[in-house]
Amino acid sequence: MSSHRLKRAKRGALSVTAVIAVVAFSPSPAYAQPPAPPTNASEAVKQYQDLSKQAEKVNEDLLKAKADLEVKKAELEKATNDVNVAAANEKQAKALEEQFRGQVDALASASFQGARFNKISALLTGTSADDFLERASALNVLAADNQEALSKYTGAVTTAAEARKLAEDGQRRATEAKAAAEKLTADITKTAQDLEAQKQTVLAAKARLTPKETKELEGPKDDGVYLAPAGAAGKAMEVALAQRGDPYVWGAEGPNSFDCSGLTMYAYAAAGVSLPHSSRSQYGYGKSVSRSELQPGDLLFYGGSASSIHHVAMYIGGGKIVHASTSGVPVKTDTIDGGGRDYLGAKRIVG
Repeated sequence: MSSHRLKRAKRGALSVTAVIAVVAFSPSPAYAQPPAPPTNASEAVKQYQDLSKQAEKVNEDLLKAKADLEVKKAELEKATNDVNVAAANEKQAKALEEQFRGQVDALASASFQGARFNKISALLTGTSADDFLERASALNVLAADNQEALSKYTGAVTTAAEARKLAEDGQRRATEAKAAAEKLTADITKTAQDLEAQKQTVLAAKARLTPKETKELEGPKDDGVYLAPAGAAGKAMEVALAQRGDPYVWGAEGPNSFDCSGLTMYAYAAAGVSLPHSSRSQYGYGKSVSRSELQPGDLLFYGGSASSIHHVAMYIGGGKIVHASTSGVPVKTDTIDGGGRDYLGAKRIVG
């Protein structure tokens, strides 16, 4: 008997190795191929859970790419606006430069030809004290005009040069943002296709589950009362708990169905706090807190690293969470470890 189990384990290991090889080298997603039918109820449930988790990861890839695309679109819009503003500033500076160029050139030419715009010149050329005062006063006005013209001319030249640099920088940023947005758009299209293929595989696996297996998958129902603290975190917790029983749907953000980051985004939006629809992007918000310091409303993240986060849940106190866990399982409460065995860390969004 043990010999049969050993052979079966070896076959399983070889199968996993083959799957990894296909994922690494095949241009199409390996999960698009239907898995072998399960031999018993526990295998059926586990197979469905494994397939659902794969779909969740692809879903998070898609959501992160969409969030990144919105950032790049905003960067492109800002860069384009910067270019337009810089161009307008340069045009205005060039006009001022031309306006004062003639005056500065005339004064410089007069000085070069021997004119002396100072009081000594007035004293030497004047015939009387009154004549000196009149000449000195006139020269003061000329000197002031000369200084103003030089100052404005110099400022206009500097502004025009700076505007040109800003325009060039804005153009560079716009080009980079446009290229990044185009790549993300292509990535989104490909990932959406991958997700759709994975979803069909998951749905096929779900159709093979018996009512008993489906009930086992959903787990026990919890309608318990949890006391939320005051403030935005407490409000978000109340809203998240109010969604218990709503179905998990990939990419959904409410009000009647959710995926994991869609639930936390929806709950915090009700509390007046804006979060992106992506667990990886949400990890960039708030401040990190240790597991021993968790408070209701904190967001808990699961994944091997920040770049591979695939799930987010909300802490509700007493070592428990509320989350939209996986396809086929409604929004529910669970233990922290029920969110996944790869707990990464927590973030306090407010407070």
